[in-house]
Amino acid sequence: MKLGINLLCLGGHIDDSHMPQLERIADIGYDHVEVPVMHGTPEHYEQLGRRLADLGLGRAQTSIVPDPAANPLSDDPDVRQRGLAHLAWIQDCAEALGSQTVGGPFHAPIGAFTGQGPTEDELARGAEAHRTMAERAARHGYTLALEPLNRFETYFLNTAAQARAYADRVDHPAFGIMYDTFHSHIEEQDQHAAIQHLGAAMRVLHVSENDRGVVGRGQIDFAGILKTVRDTGFDGPIVVEAFGAGVPELAAATRVWRPLFPDVETLFRESHDTIRTLWEAAA
Repeated sequence: MKLGINLLCLGGHIDDSHMPQLERIADIGYDHVEVPVMHGTPEHYEQLGRRLADLGLGRAQTSIVPDPAANPLSDDPDVRQRGLAHLAWIQDCAEALGSQTVGGPFHAPIGAFTGQGPTEDELARGAEAHRTMAERAARHGYTLALEPLNRFETYFLNTAAQARAYADRVDHPAFGIMYDTFHSHIEEQDQHAAIQHLGAAMRVLHVSENDRGVVGRGQIDFAGILKTVRDTGFDGPIVVEAFGAGVPELAAATRVWRPLFPDVETLFRESHDTIRTLWEAAA
């Protein structure tokens, strides 16, 4: 198991001003960080990747589709082409950063709804786009981990069953699913059954508390979840995800307006120690 932390707890764009916190993450004993890639240039992420490597931190990435005018699912050829260009930019940045995984909801614009679930045409267009991404990822040696979100943030993928069916549709070894305990706490009747159903399609596990604060302080049964995860044979990246207040790139969709943890030191240390301890106990 590699333990990481998603850097959205620090902000929506990571740069040299965050180096003291990144050094602390490394000192505490995290194996890698998950960098939010929402905007910027490949050159920026190449430089950041070198700084993280110097700290001994592996690199992962999370990205979204931020704009309905660049939606890769759209039936409008111009909108879809802009969406495909955005997906290519995500991969440009991933390769510059040296990401081992590219996760997140890079399927549909967050917070945009059509009044119904995904259509067959949208599923087909999405699978075609993500298969193309997976082919490129395989050539460069990293894995895609697409993230279902709760129904208040997207209509496209909400449950483990939908995600597993979508992974089967894409049908590429470099493509899988990011399972997030926060979203599943809303959508699943039984997280253990959901994890078992997802099985080998799960490539990244996001451990995120029900209030998106410090892991272990809320309602989610992380001890039981990690036991189920280990029982499936998963031994891949586990990433702590907590949100800082008012990240502009996500606030409108996630409705995060208040601080969700007392300070980053508490978040880093307590979440790290909780997950390390529970993972070992789950063996």
